[in-house]
Amino acid sequence: MSCWETFSAYAFRSLGIGERLLPKADITLCEQVVLIGSGLIWNIYFAAFALLLGFFLATALAVAKDTPSPWVRKPAEWFIFLFRGSPLFIQFFLAYEAFVLLPKAGIEFTLFGIEFGATTRWLTRAWLGATIVLFLNTAAYTGEIFYGALRSIPKGDLEAADAYGLTGWHKFRRVVWPTMLRLAWPAYTNEAIFLFHATTLVFFSGFPAWKQMGDALYYANYFADATFNPFIPYPIVAGFFVCMTLVIISLFGAINKRLNRHLPQARRRKIALRLNLIR
Repeated sequence: MSCWETFSAYAFRSLGIGERLLPKADITLCEQVVLIGSGLIWNIYFAAFALLLGFFLATALAVAKDTPSPWVRKPAEWFIFLFRGSPLFIQFFLAYEAFVLLPKAGIEFTLFGIEFGATTRWLTRAWLGATIVLFLNTAAYTGEIFYGALRSIPKGDLEAADAYGLTGWHKFRRVVWPTMLRLAWPAYTNEAIFLFHATTLVFFSGFPAWKQMGDALYYANYFADATFNPFIPYPIVAGFFVCMTLVIISLFGAINKRLNRHLPQARRRKIALRLNLIR
């Protein structure tokens, strides 16, 4: 089939849309590019949801770690230490084993006189279980980044907020949180890139691909086994990830520019890709 026919048949194969059977004979370069690109949808999904949810949990962890009360500070410190101190692959393995041990029929509980039933079988699927692990992992790393930024807020900004009569939530929302984000954003951009690259570990984890709807590395591994040539599919995966890294840098750079719009041009911290040909 032509390259356009291949695209029509396999562009959304990873989502269960299109041709069900994978190519087995006379595999072309176009088929490898299209199917690996289709699998990349799942990598984007893992990274996007983990970053979005982890951002809010990380903010809460940073604030909790900066709280004088040990009842609030210690749980946040141990959470961050646990997920930053253990390898991500081990976290995948332990989470999968824990989810498998949950009751297959689900968990039933009563809240305010209302009966609820929570099914647990989806937790062993990659689309949910792996996302939860990535979400908790990036929340821990980002929480430490935000905590460092929180401790680096200039005292003059806090004193100015006090002089204007800002306290509590209003002080945090208008002064502390925006300044924390502005200081932490370059490091947070690196965390976003690292997390996106870490989504490739889902393939090696215990979470199975549902109905062969795998990520980019799933299809790359299939083509490497089918053609006995790993030097084509794996560089394609690397090329896709390089392109997505450029997208992340551009997107986070635009947000960084927005966060620093009130500063003089000379004081703005820029995020840009710099290729060092000679180090």
